[in-house]
Amino acid sequence: MAAALSQKFCWGSYFLFLCLIGFIFQPVEAAVKKYQFDIQVKNVSRLCHAKPIVTVNGRFPGPTVYAREGDRVLVTVTNSAEYNMSIHWHGLKQFRNGWADGPAYITQCPIKTGHSYTYDFNVTGQRGTLWWHAHIFWLRATVYGAIVIMPKPGTPFPFPQPHREENIILGEWWNNDIQEIEKQGSKLGLPPNASDAHTINGKPGPLFPCSEKHTFSMDVEQGKTYLLRIINAALNDELFFGIAGHNMTVVEIDAVYTKPFTTKALLIAPGQTTNVLVQATQSPNRYFMAARPFMDAPLTVDNKTATAILQYNGIPNTVLPIVPQLPAPNDTAFALSYNAKLRSLNSPQFPANVPLRVDRHLFYTIGLGINPCPTCLNGTRLTASLNNITFVMPQVGLLQAHYFNIKRVFRLDFPDNPPTPFNYTGAPLTANLGTTLGTRLSKINYNSSVQLVLQDTNLLTVESHPFHLHGYNFFVVGTGIGNFDPKKDPAKFNLVDPPERNTVGVPTGGWTAIRFRADNPGVWFLHCHLELHTGWGMKTAFVVENGKGPDQSILPPPKDLPPC
Repeated sequence: MAAALSQKFCWGSYFLFLCLIGFIFQPVEAAVKKYQFDIQVKNVSRLCHAKPIVTVNGRFPGPTVYAREGDRVLVTVTNSAEYNMSIHWHGLKQFRNGWADGPAYITQCPIKTGHSYTYDFNVTGQRGTLWWHAHIFWLRATVYGAIVIMPKPGTPFPFPQPHREENIILGEWWNNDIQEIEKQGSKLGLPPNASDAHTINGKPGPLFPCSEKHTFSMDVEQGKTYLLRIINAALNDELFFGIAGHNMTVVEIDAVYTKPFTTKALLIAPGQTTNVLVQATQSPNRYFMAARPFMDAPLTVDNKTATAILQYNGIPNTVLPIVPQLPAPNDTAFALSYNAKLRSLNSPQFPANVPLRVDRHLFYTIGLGINPCPTCLNGTRLTASLNNITFVMPQVGLLQAHYFNIKRVFRLDFPDNPPTPFNYTGAPLTANLGTTLGTRLSKINYNSSVQLVLQDTNLLTVESHPFHLHGYNFFVVGTGIGNFDPKKDPAKFNLVDPPERNTVGVPTGGWTAIRFRADNPGVWFLHCHLELHTGWGMKTAFVVENGKGPDQSILPPPKDLPPC
């Protein structure tokens, strides 16, 4: 009897042990994260000016979306503002799911006043800092926020664990109504007025009038390490960023880990994100964090400096902060050397899968232009183009037109090369600056490897342009000043550990080459992330065809997709 009881107890214990083992090693199921975004107008005061702005949940900047790699995220956007709205989840790949990408009239029609739409997407194979913003008109001036994607449970960062994290979102502020400013510029055919201030987390800092209380401050503890998640949400300005007395170690760009390197300042273009580690090892004090524009072309920008404060514990607020030494506003050498230091981590866990062979070669010129406009101030309108084509926005979402085979919405004849080759970066060209208008896209075969060279031109003026591709990351395999040489320059490409991004700066009077594998079917927007140039037509889209496999086709549209 005792032996039987003992045997029964042993089997029971063994079963319990197996249950515990099973419980411990059961795979963690992906969570579902739900958010409610209420688009509402709120009165906000900056620089001694109060004005109504469009916000999410009455907050400026808007709420941070937190998720973990593998999660499903549902964000219900309810539009209570007077403007149409759409939200783009910048840098999320939206695999087969362009319906959740967000650019108005590209993957959806906008959410009208009084209506809602739920963006339903999975966070697959990505971790790090991204961001969200309005993707219609200039509304992203105030409608933006961070996306923080943590690694899967049990997966550490490939760098020292920080004591704490902080989001640092760089932006721009206009005293007047941004929509009216944009409309006035469009009516005149000229660039709208530059912003009145730059901001850090929505606040310009104490160097501006009426801004003592509108200053972001971050408390730090001596000897601790902090992770800053830096986002450039500015509409039209590339920005330098630095912290007085402190070096920064770059560890991630656009939610991709990098080989760490230390720098006193960083350069970040609109649309880009950069994660840095900062060690609070200086003498306890108050130190300015600062952001101001980089512009190495003869163009007018808002050249004012936004500041925030890094404050050691125990230091009183009466102590004047130390000011950082940022690069000069036109420091091209710093910009080029900084970008040259960016390298993918390319570790066994986080490899850089660079396409080594190319199936499709694309060469796009970036240019400004002048088209007739009888109602404009000078009888002409400033415009912008790719391969001399100024993109015309449709009235139906391009993804809907593609998926449902709606005719006469777009053409698939965007040229792989400029129609007329010329000396792209020679003397400024100021005559014959007309462009062709059209809603013209480029068809890409599924799973083909694509190389795109973006070439700046001296049509009116050379200028740096940050380009963003929706639905993909890409590898920045090469960049240079002057005209791209297809015979000599590819020999200098980095095909081992190039930076992997979703937004890349094309240098002033230069070129950038990117590569990606077209394994995400759908219609994916490609545009300059300077809002001015996007509005002027410096944009197009790729139609990536479906593959033949079961998981290689565009998913069906959601039932609540906004109607056109």
